[in-house]
Amino acid sequence: MTVSIALTEDQDACLTLRRRVFMQEQGVSEAEEIDGRDPDALHLLARVDGMPVGTARILLYGSIGKIGRVCVLAEHRGHGLGAALIRACLDVLREQTGVSHALLGAQTQALGFYERLGFAAFGPVYDDAGIAHRDMERTV
Repeated sequence: MTVSIALTEDQDACLTLRRRVFMQEQGVSEAEEIDGRDPDALHLLARVDGMPVGTARILLYGSIGKIGRVCVLAEHRGHGLGAALIRACLDVLREQTGVSHALLGAQTQALGFYERLGFAAFGPVYDDAGIAHRDMERTV
């Protein structure tokens, strides 16, 4: 099995994954998922044996890189791909001039996952697309 994670221009592949995980599996509406920010984002694509299986995007706001839309297909979860995607996002952020912090909105059931990757939660729990989230941050 060959795994690769890299920046990509293939937004269609990323969106296909996001539709499957967020819209079909988690019930997020298209209006909430397609927020118009994709053209301004950096996109990462995880592939297993050449097939797209996970994605994440990064939006840059001065010294902050906001990691979002992180997903891995259900049949590929539990093998470290999500953690590898986050580490790849952090690597990309380290290459950006002036970026010192990573921010993300984590689904509350994933707080422990992100904590193990060095993120710390802050602020209250809030609703995003009908799913409880909490903001998290870390230095890059």
